[in-house]
Amino acid sequence: VQLQAFGGGLVQAGGSLRLSCAASGRTFSRYGMGWFRQAPGKEREFVAAISWSGSNTYYADSVKGRFTISRDNAKNTMYVQMNSLKPEDTAVYYCAVASTYYSGNGVDEYDYWGQGTLVTVFQ
Repeated sequence: VQLQAFGGGLVQAGGSLRLSCAASGRTFSRYGMGWFRQAPGKEREFVAAISWSGSNTYYADSVKGRFTISRDNAKNTMYVQMNSLKPEDTAVYYCAVASTYYSGNGVDEYDYWGQGTLVTVFQ
């Protein structure tokens, strides 16, 4: 099972980025997926989650209205569109897959993790 997150980079505050997470080695269409992030010196925190079908989504309050999570099960890929980025969004972003149809905001709910992609937002 492999997850590869990519799409991070350097962006000015107010700008946008789209992160992708490509999955392989498993039928991910049956499982919930999520994005987390970890800023330097801080614990990993929940960003967004999406159910197996994509019909249910869940966001951290800090990104609600700015980030949109989605998935394409035919491509085994999950995305997060990040708009109106702020310097406090700077972090390494990780994608993860759960073993249930629906997943939430707990790190322990997820079994497989990608390597992370760095997002840096400057003022």
